[in-house]
Amino acid sequence: MRKTLLALVGCLFAHVAAAQSPITWPDLIDPTAQLYEDPFRDLSFEQLEKLRVVAKAEQTLEDGVSATETRDEIEARLNDAKASLAEQGIDAPNLLSQRWVVAERRKKAAEAGNAALDGELVVLAGYAIPAPPADDGTPVAYLVPERGMCSHTPPPKPNQMVRVLLKGDWRPATMHEPVQVRGRLSLSDTTHDIQVVDGLVPMRAAYEMEATGTLTKQDLQDTADSRQENAWAAAIVERLRASGQLPQNKNGDSN
Repeated sequence: MRKTLLALVGCLFAHVAAAQSPITWPDLIDPTAQLYEDPFRDLSFEQLEKLRVVAKAEQTLEDGVSATETRDEIEARLNDAKASLAEQGIDAPNLLSQRWVVAERRKKAAEAGNAALDGELVVLAGYAIPAPPADDGTPVAYLVPERGMCSHTPPPKPNQMVRVLLKGDWRPATMHEPVQVRGRLSLSDTTHDIQVVDGLVPMRAAYEMEATGTLTKQDLQDTADSRQENAWAAAIVERLRASGQLPQNKNGDSN
């Protein structure tokens, strides 16, 4: 009966583990949004600097020349930069005409979440940032991939931040507390200003998760301690069995 019960429990845990797939932070990024044409990607730093010279000079000529520079000086700098790029096979006006389109593509690549994960039960590890509760009183935390984000460094991209609705007893006790969260993930673009170390920070997340459980550093330590104790106990049992001091049950197993 005991073996049957253990088998049933094992099957139950296997089913739960299968239903909640471990994912990593790169999995949250929309892979389709990363495939786009970017004519600026392979340019060298020097080439990009010359493009900036062209863009700035054209804007200055359009807005009006200041008293500190003559129009001839600005046009000479503009023509020199264009000529240098043209010698390298780079059409500066054509490239600059695409910059806003490329900027929009880059923005989408940094913000778009992976539609394949929408509604999925997942397990994700990261660092938790305490946040004010939701309007209905549900406790909230933000999960980020690296320690320090949103406080001493800028927030991550939206598709690298998860707004977590905490359903259990656990709450982050400190800023950037390491934790593994499991629950249902959904694509939900939200922005909330929260107070962190350096003041108010806009927390824009592409995802929201209804957490059904958490695993903290202390939980992992307790599990490791329990395994060590079990291993120690098993070693004692084995020694007693080998010495004949431990009676055997009918199935040949130790009581």
